[in-house]
Amino acid sequence: MSDVLSIILGGGKGTRLFPLTQFRSKPAVPFGGKYRLVDIPISNCINANLKQIYVLTQFNSASLHMHINKTYLFDSFSNGFVEILAAEQTFEHSGWYEGTADAVRKNFHHFRTQNPSHYIILSGDQLYRMDIQDFLKKHIDSGAAITIACTGVSRDSASDLGILKVDKKNQITEFLEKPGPAKDISEFRAPAGLLTEKNKDDCYLASMGIYIFDAQAMESCLANELTDFGKEIIPASINKFKVNAYLFDGYWEDIGTIKNFYDTNLELTTLKPSFDFYDENRPIYTHMRNLPPSKMNFSNMKQSIASEGCIITNANVTNSIVGIRTLIETGSSLNGVICMGADFYETEAQKQQNAEARVPNVGIGRGAIIKGAIIDKNVCIGEGCRIGVDDIKRDDGNYGHYYIVDGIIVIPKNTILYPETVI
Repeated sequence: MSDVLSIILGGGKGTRLFPLTQFRSKPAVPFGGKYRLVDIPISNCINANLKQIYVLTQFNSASLHMHINKTYLFDSFSNGFVEILAAEQTFEHSGWYEGTADAVRKNFHHFRTQNPSHYIILSGDQLYRMDIQDFLKKHIDSGAAITIACTGVSRDSASDLGILKVDKKNQITEFLEKPGPAKDISEFRAPAGLLTEKNKDDCYLASMGIYIFDAQAMESCLANELTDFGKEIIPASINKFKVNAYLFDGYWEDIGTIKNFYDTNLELTTLKPSFDFYDENRPIYTHMRNLPPSKMNFSNMKQSIASEGCIITNANVTNSIVGIRTLIETGSSLNGVICMGADFYETEAQKQQNAEARVPNVGIGRGAIIKGAIIDKNVCIGEGCRIGVDDIKRDDGNYGHYYIVDGIIVIPKNTILYPETVI
């Protein structure tokens, strides 16, 4: 439908994903070896034939711009586009986005030119595959002004999410944002029979942060100074409009923290991952780099993923993700590692310069042993480095050339670890 606008909220500074967001916005964080987080919601829209897409962001947006400009190129007959709207000064607005709703409000002058009938609001840091056309159809058929996608969760998970109370017709009667573990929310239990076999043990409906608004309802909801959809706009709308729930019973994971990011990535390496990238009918799109296939020379790969353009020589890789253009040298061992790879291959001349300056090459050097870590892009790990192997205290903090977050060692982008470094 050409009169439906999809708006992907890129989030703020992404402090919970720092240091992965030190040099890039949250939607641009690499994921799954070759993708970026923003590829998930964009691909869901494209697979639903919704190709008028805006991405709203304001922090470290350069790499996001580059990725989207290289990846999402529609032909002139489709009227499709993926456009980034970073915070900008205008005569009406001179400040930053103050929240999710404020970001949409400040871009109405861009949206109105498309004369949309509906707005679909999506998050830029979630992993899921949704039939958005079904979501849209049920919204229209229900006669609701707003529909909120929701999923069944346990009481423990409900503490940090927006919880919905619905009647037998799926109309939302009350909304509670992040109730915490102590609050009694038993009256918010989902009606009997509403949940499917897959999530029958779950008893609460949590907002996924994915909404459909009729265009007029969106204009009305934002004709104020409220700044956030979940905390303010949705609760205020329930008594004003018909607001329905759309029950999504597929896999859904919020990738808002380093621990979520680490666990969700490594879950992809299991025999039957909860999220399946191997779906030809509903692919997840990303930048086509035309890299050569990966090459394994005398190596052992166990329950791991290797992206394009890697060369792995006489190494052991277990329960790990090896990102694009990763070079792993003889005798190295990776276990529980997310290696994001590199943006380039070094030339022989550059390698010679590295040798003269006694700087390791980009990649994993000879004999390096790494466990339980995230290695960001373009990191140079020298020979004999030991990361996460020895019995160290994994107290969270900034340790100069590395961070520990949620007990996970994170080596920031472009870091150089000289030979025999121990972390």
